[in-house]
Amino acid sequence: MKPASPFRELQKGGGRVRVTFDGRTFDLREGGNLAAELLAAGIRSFRKTPVSGAERGPFCMMGACFDCLVVIDGVTRQACMCEVSAGLVIDRPGAEGEGDA
Repeated sequence: MKPASPFRELQKGGGRVRVTFDGRTFDLREGGNLAAELLAAGIRSFRKTPVSGAERGPFCMMGACFDCLVVIDGVTRQACMCEVSAGLVIDRPGAEGEGDA
């Protein structure tokens, strides 16, 4: 079941691929912007700040703010700068011992 989201997909259809985010499985549009696809799937918090623990999610959507950091295959990346591809395993920074930036 897809969680409620205030975001909507502008383009319907397109091939869907299965990805895992924080242990949950999602079918996202292949080749779509990872941050946008996760937002459309109902994910609002991508990470927590290391000092206060405040939740963060995409803000600028152009790679300037680093609020959308995620860990993909052990590498911390900006979700807004990544494309969706089949089999991505995405974790929140700090979930597997990664440092949160």
